[in-house]
Amino acid sequence: MAKLERQISGSFYDVLNRIDQAVMDSGVSASFEDGSDWSSGAVHCAVRVYERYSATGGNRVSMNVTLVGEGDRLFLTAITSGGSQALFFKINTWGEDAFLDCLRDLEL
Repeated sequence: MAKLERQISGSFYDVLNRIDQAVMDSGVSASFEDGSDWSSGAVHCAVRVYERYSATGGNRVSMNVTLVGEGDRLFLTAITSGGSQALFFKINTWGEDAFLDCLRDLEL
């Protein structure tokens, strides 16, 4: 598992679209699995689940992205999982880290 958390500022839907574009551009096997949106007044929350094939790990890796915002104050959490090949403990998590790089490198 790999995790990225950031406090950022900007337009909620602009940032959400940039995140979606960065993930989908991260590889030909990247796919949008599902998502959920919620708002109450000025507070917005979006949850996205993506998946892609990891050539380094030889398996599929998923990434859950949650963006919460009030006005231009935003908080982003992205967590990857599924890249390990071991039965009882995690080894070979390179695919999880590599998937998260598409958001680490994104100018937000």
